[in-house]
Parts: sequence; structure tokens; C-alpha cells
Amino acid sequence: MKLFFPMALLLSGFVFSQKTVPSDFKKIPEILDNTDLLYPFIVPDKKFDYWSVLRNDSDPDPDKSIIYESQMPMLMTINDPAPEKGFFQECVGNRCFSYIIACENSQSRYFSDEQQLRTFIGSIDNLPEALLIAKTYGFTFDSGDKTGGSYKMDNQNISLYLSKTKNCPQTKESFFIKINRKTGKLESKSNGVYFKSEDCLNP
Repeated sequence: MKLFFPMALLLSGFVFSQKTVPSDFKKIPEILDNTDLLYPFIVPDKKFDYWSVLRNDSDPDPDKSIIYESQMPMLMTINDPAPEKGFFQECVGNRCFSYIIACENSQSRYFSDEQQLRTFIGSIDNLPEALLIAKTYGFTFDSGDKTGGSYKMDNQNISLYLSKTKNCPQTKESFFIKINRKTGKLESKSNGVYFKSEDCLNP
């Protein structure tokens, strides 16, 4: 009986260790774990006079809501109210989401949900765009483990190993993801659970 628990732990670790990543996949740079740092790499398929990414924020200072903005032409102001929904909901309630406002032919246009963000990005030009597309489908980047944070690229596809996490008990599941660079279409397949704890995380 004394040997049972250590042996069970060893077997459990052995099972999780089998979730391997091919050697030609590179670890995603840790700095890309910050979603706000991905937006400057977006190359929209359409030509916009101006576009910016904002976070719905109750702070009266509008500058604090700006995550990223492209070069704004002189004398251009956009006074439209913020939308009531957005992408990447980060807390409970009506706030804590992000959205894009763009100016096209002197007309403002919102991109305010996950599908609209995918439309705004269009074809996939680089790794940060691929991470944003994957995030719209609920996949996250685990900077601490290559099983949940690695990639390779060719002319047709960007392939990734990313993660989905459950909070109670804390569980991390690896997924193999392939994104067509021309169409943005995403395909995914589970690569199995690679981390499991008895602890629960606050949502």
C-alpha cells in the first residue's frame, strides 16, 4: 500500500509527459503572451484611413482606453459612442472587453465581436495575427510549456500547439491547431491533457 501512491504519481506524470511536440516547432516568444502587444502586428486586408483598438473602460480619461492606434490623419476626430459588446471579455458584466474602430472613406466602422475581429484581420500575415485568431476560438498561449506554446510556419499554414484551461480543478489541455494563411480557416485537434492539479483557480 505504501508503494501505491508514489507509483500512481509516477504513472500519472508518465501519461502527461507523452504529450510531445515535434522538433521542428519553435517556442512562441514569451512577450507574445500579452494580447495587447499583438495588435500592432495586425495588417488589415482592407485599407483604412485610421484604426484603433480600445478597451471598454469606465475611466473618464479616453486616452486610457486606447490599447493601440495606427497613424491618425490630421484634423480627424471620431466621436462615436463605444459599442455595447466586444471581443475578449475579461471580467463579469458589461465592461472589460475590447473592440476596434476604423475609418474608411471618412466613415467610422466598428469591429466588436470575435467574428468581426477575424474579418478585420483577414489573411494571416504573421504569428501575432495567428495568435489573435486562435484566441477568438478560446485557445490561449502557455508561455511556460512548449506543449501549449509553440509554432511553425510555411507559405500555406501557420501551425501551433496552444492550450485550453479549466479552473476547477486546474487543467491544461494541449491542442494542435492549423490556420490557413489565405482564408484564416482554423482546424484543431486535442493533443491531450498535459497538466492537472487538485487546486481550483478563481475564474
